[in-house]
Amino acid sequence: MNPTSISSNARADARKATFIYLIVVLAFSAVLWALIIRSGHLSMGLGMAVMALMWCPALAAFVTCRVMGRSVRSLAWRWPAGRYVAAAYFLPIAYAGLAYAAVWALRLGGWNSPFVAAVKERFQLPGVPTWAVMALFVIFMATAGVIRSVASALGEEIGWRGFLVPELAKQMSFTKLSLLSGVIWAAWHSPLLLFADYNAGTNRWYALGCFAAMVISSSFMFAWLRLKSGSLWTAALLHASHNLFVQGIFDNFMLNTGRTLWYTTEFGAAMVITCAGFALYFWTRRGEVELSQRSPEPAVGFAQQTASSM
Repeated sequence: MNPTSISSNARADARKATFIYLIVVLAFSAVLWALIIRSGHLSMGLGMAVMALMWCPALAAFVTCRVMGRSVRSLAWRWPAGRYVAAAYFLPIAYAGLAYAAVWALRLGGWNSPFVAAVKERFQLPGVPTWAVMALFVIFMATAGVIRSVASALGEEIGWRGFLVPELAKQMSFTKLSLLSGVIWAAWHSPLLLFADYNAGTNRWYALGCFAAMVISSSFMFAWLRLKSGSLWTAALLHASHNLFVQGIFDNFMLNTGRTLWYTTEFGAAMVITCAGFALYFWTRRGEVELSQRSPEPAVGFAQQTASSM
């Protein structure tokens, strides 16, 4: 969206909505930050505190819509076109795959045989080759696992990309909104990274720097897909796919051989580099977002999308 095409009243309304949203999400999140930091562990409350925290951005969006007299249907619930769904799903496999492949190729990490053995034992399929069991593991994670991951990621994305990004798009350029939304998103994670155990075990300030750089870079992908597709579901799926493949698959298959954690996970240097490269690609296509905001492409309905793929 070109902010110069937005009326001054609309920009003022967007600034007010953004301010209210950020205050509300801060108020909701602070309660859970305090509880988790007091415990020192993300597992506090059987892990339910983290799930509740991830839904604070969504609750803040709902409250802000109510205060501003808007319908929650304005949060772009439409199902997007198939190519955007595919892009959201496969992007994390691409940038994380490149990062972890580089770590393996440079012998900065190893193959986690103990994890493979544990997975094979839990599958309880005696006589089945290890490679077949691991293939089943990846298939299950890449399908049912992503669906489960969406349940938590959706809470954040209703707020960050369903509400915040479109409001910022009324006030500033794509470059600025991507940077600002990324900074806000990184800052929201930082209390738990610095004062609880939301890190990989390296130096906390190093972890924060790498994590912030990765999040800000990935915000260009999130914002582009959200604005181009006209749907928050692309961001929710991208977020879910990232969490699933990075934390559930790549991290588990990577064996720490000493300094591996300085390069891998969300708090290492490898994904900073690959995410920055992908961010640059989406930034070069920012003009398409501005065009699509002037003439948005209609998102297809879920039933129509399902029928067309059969």
